[in-house]
This record gives sequence, structure tokens and C-alpha cells, in this order.
Amino acid sequence: MENLDVKPSLFSIFIKLMKLRVIVLLQITAICAILVHDLLSRHGLINIERTWYDTLLTMLITIVGGTLSAGGSNAINMWYDSDIDGHMNRTKDRPIPSGQISPKAALFFGIIISILGSSLFFVLHWKAAFWSFFSVFFYVFIYTMWLKRRTSQNIVIGGIAGSTPPLIGWAAAAAETIDSTNPFDLGSPIPWMLFALIFLWTPPHFWALALYRSGEYAKAKVPMMNEVKGAAHTLKQSKVYCFLLFFLGSVPYFWPESGLPLLWTLVASGLTLWYSKSVWDIDPTEPVDKNGRMPKAAKSFIRSLYYLGWMFLALVIV
Repeated sequence: MENLDVKPSLFSIFIKLMKLRVIVLLQITAICAILVHDLLSRHGLINIERTWYDTLLTMLITIVGGTLSAGGSNAINMWYDSDIDGHMNRTKDRPIPSGQISPKAALFFGIIISILGSSLFFVLHWKAAFWSFFSVFFYVFIYTMWLKRRTSQNIVIGGIAGSTPPLIGWAAAAAETIDSTNPFDLGSPIPWMLFALIFLWTPPHFWALALYRSGEYAKAKVPMMNEVKGAAHTLKQSKVYCFLLFFLGSVPYFWPESGLPLLWTLVASGLTLWYSKSVWDIDPTEPVDKNGRMPKAAKSFIRSLYYLGWMFLALVIV
């Protein structure tokens, strides 16, 4: 008979604190930024020679550093939010509210690996390290500790932290060509357009989850948009961001100097329409399921994950 009292290993607890499933998508965007940079260099569009060894080494360091820094941020987030995680079904089984690890141990773990992960980027370029440290700082102090419990725009502004992986990946790959001391100067508008893509994607992505989990954030006293302004207003806002995503995908057509391939405009437009349909399908008056959740909002949330991944992969392929 299975022993239900067996406690998870310390390793599995650390993995839960890092929220690796969330990190995977962020790492895909960083890796795609590296590949886009190096493919452009191989086609002579960037004045730098990059071998496949350079590409693979940069990807390896980015994966390790990015996983540690983002995982550390998530662990610190769980430490700070441990008082409200127990009030939501989605988070009540996390390591701290379930008693698997003490808050102090989770905090120490998060601080150590986030510093180690961000510091690892110094091996490639200080700008990659800068943006990694910036992401940790912004996610922990600006989003988690300041915005999340104070404003319905929490996920909009806080999305800046999750939008930095392309900046980190690009800075890591372009180390030999970005001599400027300005951390915002990455030698190309492309990483900033990729940053904008994630930034504009984040609100409708996360609001779909909030709609699906309607009531849970209110119970935890977190002012998500749908809890403060209502589902209908949240959907209107989500649709605005879909229009902005469509416009962003059209940039290569109107601004050829951006460096993005024109074919990406066609692919991006099609993917954005495909994703936007799931947002338009969400119905605030839809009967909720037995758990009080909105099924169509859940479908939109899942589709948003595929959408972002395909947008970045398409840029590498075309």
C-alpha cells in the first residue's frame, strides 16, 4: 500500500520553488534571440563571426544562468507570497504553505541561486548580467513586493521583468559588437522588439488565467484586473493588447530597417489572429464549471503559451 506520509525530497522541493515549467517558455525566448542574432551574423547582416561552438556555448550558459536567476526570483516570490498562497487552490500546495520547507530556507535558496545565475552572465558580457540582475530586482521588489497587492495594473507593469530574456540572450550573443557603456544599447532594435512582444503578450495571457480562476485572487485580496474592474472590462483591455500585438508583427513591413525578415510579418499576423480568436471567444456570461471557473478563459490561457513559443520559433525558422 502506498505510504501517503512520505515527504518529497529536498531536491524536488527546490524544483517546485523554482517553478521550472514557467521558466521553460522564458528560456525559449532567450535561446531564440541568440539564434536570430547568430543566423543574421552568418548571413552577413551583422558584422561579427559566430561559429556554432560560440552559439552552443552561449546557449548553454544562458540556459543555466537564466534558469537559476529566474528560479531564484520565483523562490523569493513564493517566500513573500506565502501568506496569501494558502488562500488559492492554484497555490495552496506550494512548498511553503504546505509545510514542506520553512520560509527562511526558501528565501535563502532563492537569493543564492538568483545571484549565482545572474553573475554567470558576466562570463559572456556585463550587459547580459545587468539585464539578468535587473529582471530579478524588478520581479522581486517592483512586482512582487510593491505592485501585486496595490494596483490592478500589477501584471502590466510587472511584465517588464518577464520580458527581459531576449535582451539577455541578445547581449550574450552580441558581446563582441556592443562596446557602448549604455546598457540599453544592444546594437540592434531586434531585441527590443522581442522585449515588446513579450510585454504586450503578458496582460492578455495572465488575465485569461485570472478569469479562469475568478474569485481566487479576490479571496487572497490581490487586485487583479477582473476582480477590480470586472470581467467585461478585462476582456476589452485584453483585446486592445491583441491589436497591439498585431501591429508589432507588422513592423518589418513598415520598417524594413528593423532587421526582421518580411516573411515574419505574414507568419506573425496569422499566429496573432489565431491567438486573438481565443480572446474574443471568452464570454463573461459563460456558465462556469463545477469549480466556478470559465472554461473558455482556460483555453485562451493555454493557447497564449503556444502562441508566444511559435512567434519566437517562427522568427528563427523564417
